[in-house]
Amino acid sequence: MGIFYKNLDQRTRDFMLKELELDISSKKLYISPRLNSIGRAKWVELLKEAIQKNNDDWLANQLRVKGYMKSYETRRTSKGIIEVRVPSSAPETLAEGEFNRFYARGLCLRAISEGISEVVVYRGKQVQRPRPESQLMIGKKINAKALLDDLRKSQGVEPALGIPPGPNSGLTICLP
Repeated sequence: MGIFYKNLDQRTRDFMLKELELDISSKKLYISPRLNSIGRAKWVELLKEAIQKNNDDWLANQLRVKGYMKSYETRRTSKGIIEVRVPSSAPETLAEGEFNRFYARGLCLRAISEGISEVVVYRGKQVQRPRPESQLMIGKKINAKALLDDLRKSQGVEPALGIPPGPNSGLTICLP
């Protein structure tokens, strides 16, 4: 089950779509190396449809049922390069991470447009073993402009401000 997004309504979706279009036009859209060639070709279309009328659960399901993920990936180890199986949770991890990133960006843009300077971190999905650093972030207020700027420049890597704080954290943001 995906993340519960408190402010995922049409207004937020419109801002999310603007952020997606910004990444596409500036050629900064993150394309996971775990997507196969067909998955890479379909990624923009799927992500756009998820943003317009679905959610991260739908996106993960599409990646899984359509077979858009690689079965194996290359990994470097101390003994050299090896092929390992891509985790079965990869569609959920990718879908949640990227949908949540665009949700956070869209919500920050919305907050700024509505004269709201801060957004609030909350747990949108229960996790079995919450990380202590994630627990400490719940309830924290973050400057919307700073978070938006951070998320815009950190595609494919963990943002400097730590929101969202890495894969499978279950954390996201909402309006105060």
